Amino acid sequence: MAERWHGEYDFVVVGGGTAGCALANRLSADPAVTVLLLEAGRRDNHPWIHIPVGYLFCIGNPRTDWCFSTDAESGLNGRTLNYPRGKVLGGCSSINGMIYMRGQSADYDGWRQMGCTGWGWDDVLPFFKRSEDYHAGADEMHGVGGEWRVEAQRLHWDILDAFRAAAETVGIPRTQDFNRGDNEGSSYFKVNQRRGVRWNAVKAFLRPVRHRRNLHVRTGAHVRRLVIEEGAAVGVEFELEGAPLQTVRARRETVLCAGAINSPHILELSGIGRGEALHAAGLSVTVERREVGENLQDHLQLRCAYKVTGVRTLNERASSLLGKSAIALEYAVRRSGPMSMAPSQLGVFTRSDPSFETPNLQYHVQPLSLNRFGEPVDAFPAFTASVCNLRPESRGSVHARSPDHRAQPAIRPNYLAAVRDRQVAADAIRLTRRIAAAEPLRRYQPEEFRPGPAFQTEEELVEAAGAIGTTIFHPAGTCRMGADEASVVDPQLRVRGVRRLRVADASVMPRIVSGNTNSPTLMIAEKAAAMIRQAWP
Repeated sequence: MAERWHGEYDFVVVGGGTAGCALANRLSADPAVTVLLLEAGRRDNHPWIHIPVGYLFCIGNPRTDWCFSTDAESGLNGRTLNYPRGKVLGGCSSINGMIYMRGQSADYDGWRQMGCTGWGWDDVLPFFKRSEDYHAGADEMHGVGGEWRVEAQRLHWDILDAFRAAAETVGIPRTQDFNRGDNEGSSYFKVNQRRGVRWNAVKAFLRPVRHRRNLHVRTGAHVRRLVIEEGAAVGVEFELEGAPLQTVRARRETVLCAGAINSPHILELSGIGRGEALHAAGLSVTVERREVGENLQDHLQLRCAYKVTGVRTLNERASSLLGKSAIALEYAVRRSGPMSMAPSQLGVFTRSDPSFETPNLQYHVQPLSLNRFGEPVDAFPAFTASVCNLRPESRGSVHARSPDHRAQPAIRPNYLAAVRDRQVAADAIRLTRRIAAAEPLRRYQPEEFRPGPAFQTEEELVEAAGAIGTTIFHPAGTCRMGADEASVVDPQLRVRGVRRLRVADASVMPRIVSGNTNSPTLMIAEKAAAMIRQAWP
């Protein structure tokens, strides 16, 4: 594997994130084919990528992040949000929260019922297991020996244990494993780490095969458009920093793995999309596909925060030079402690209302509080119970603003537009208050300061959700898979109306999964690789 390249390959994979790294690995396993992986970002040699807490220094950093932002959101009281996406080899696996989560079996059975044959839970489980290296060993739900390392976290906090016990008193059971098809309950998250170090898609899928002469990786390659000839994708036009435009041709297929923001953007830059959206951006229509960039779904997290007394939180440790020095020493010596932390440690899956058949809420509970990522922690002991609606009904969009491939697209998540989403948000804040008031937490005298106890009525709670809500970085659905002709890709992930072109990333999800999206994206890439190799034996 090297950064050398030539002008023609059997397969060109666009996007070196989780899906792209995995797909490049699987396709290049056949020595008879050549594979080129194009990544707009740089290599993953930035040191903060590999230290788990380093996500704080990677998100919002143009060295590793696209630094997108949304348009003003009416559901968020007119606020705009920073919208992190990995712009580095490894993509979001290099800057994300490292949480290993599959979602619920009902998610995938729902995809199958929507007409996506071959995407039910029993169909996709083998692809999850294929790449998995599960710390506790293999069983009917987990695999070992794969590339995707999954370990238990290397720390716990008394405040998180108390939250877990409080959740149990309000009827939320404990569980040991969120990844067996039913993720209801509370547990510490499993993480993609190896001995306290981030395990990204580069370490998993590219470095072990760097000896393959048929796999080339090109970083710093910003795709301008796909080359479409006679109804087929035959190549990719891309720009290298300080160099003229380059064109590479694909003898067999081009596969977009650029994610839920960049994959639809590249399609539109190539003239594939909704006619009026393309014309508004000054682009010509090559293939009318009206749902490109539509159907954007994301998990909106409501970051409820509570001051506490009589228990240690990260706020005190991280707010002094002595505390920071002790944290650094602990990580240097044992690869444990706060620097080994995923952004969220404790997870809780439950229902906002008993009428839901499966859990529709996910908590990410943290032994700290801060106003927003990248800012200092608060100066007093506190914890955050971040809760999101797993199956939002609101739908947004991603569309090009201009023919300039370097201009950021318009991102409009449309949070809280649906009545049901506003109701779930209000119920989620109420449930959080019930947990905080339960006996195991009451001993620490929790005092709500975000959003604050003044918000009580339904209308006030919806306003509060708009004030404290932010993305949890799970955009999906903008190149929807389906059996219907309106869908962007078919169940084989082939773009309708364009031959020799597929999409394989979170953008193809017809409905967002009920949990973190990184490992489901890996599963999509695994399944895509199997389908592509079957099509080109």
